[in-house]
Amino acid sequence: MTVNKVMVIGAGQMGGGIAQVLATSGYEVYLHDLKEEFVDKGVAVIQKNLNRLVEKGKLTEENQRQIVEHIIPSTDLNNAAKVDLVIEAAVENMTIKQKLFKDLDVIAQEHTILATNTSSLPITEIAAVTGRPEKVIGMHFMNPVPVMQLIEIIRGLATSDEVYQTIEDLSKSLNKVPVEVNDFPGFVANRILLPMINEAIYTLYEGVATKESIDDVMKLGMNHPMGPLTLADFIGLDTCLYIMETLYEGFGDSKYRPCPLLRKYVKAGWLGKKSGRGFYSYE
Repeated sequence: MTVNKVMVIGAGQMGGGIAQVLATSGYEVYLHDLKEEFVDKGVAVIQKNLNRLVEKGKLTEENQRQIVEHIIPSTDLNNAAKVDLVIEAAVENMTIKQKLFKDLDVIAQEHTILATNTSSLPITEIAAVTGRPEKVIGMHFMNPVPVMQLIEIIRGLATSDEVYQTIEDLSKSLNKVPVEVNDFPGFVANRILLPMINEAIYTLYEGVATKESIDDVMKLGMNHPMGPLTLADFIGLDTCLYIMETLYEGFGDSKYRPCPLLRKYVKAGWLGKKSGRGFYSYE
């Protein structure tokens, strides 16, 4: 199966990054969101990222122009009828994703693969609302997408070998490293990473150490490039909470119980870097 045209749904940090790497590798990309202002903002961030690469001498101005020309702004979901692959990078919410996939199943051509960039939700459950579960697959990029090499590829219960192979080949064409993962809550990356972050929050909550000390221990003692509380702020505390709830609900194991302090911050609207305040202040 050949993929030439792709639609990315969600022009935020993840969706914009995915669109950028696809366009850089020569794919024609529809960058889709609900409002024109969201799409414009996503394209502006891509432009800014590319400008930085030109300034550093890692990209020519001609290449930059070609990449931007490959990105087509979209606010009409019916554009999904024009592509071979849809990558959904919308909000991490099962109800929203299932509604999207149900609509895409009607709009997209019969051969079109429907992929989700979900970081924790079951692929099989998303696929179940479509009439093409064999063509539904998880394609979990890491943030920031242009920099991080890994893509977790998650088969649903019905995902065909041909669809898996197509997505693996496409991932390699983006100069990424695809890793096959089975369909369990949190997959591999977030099943390991988020409980570590949650434990760091418990360590703060219980007064074991200050936030700076906790981050320093993990950076200087474990050689992590960023402390877990800083990382939580960058991921978004609402996203961290949602993933922990998905793990807790999916496994029914108390070790995945979200820390009360995490819930408290989310309820207060302290969501991390994107809201200006989380464990640290960004104002």
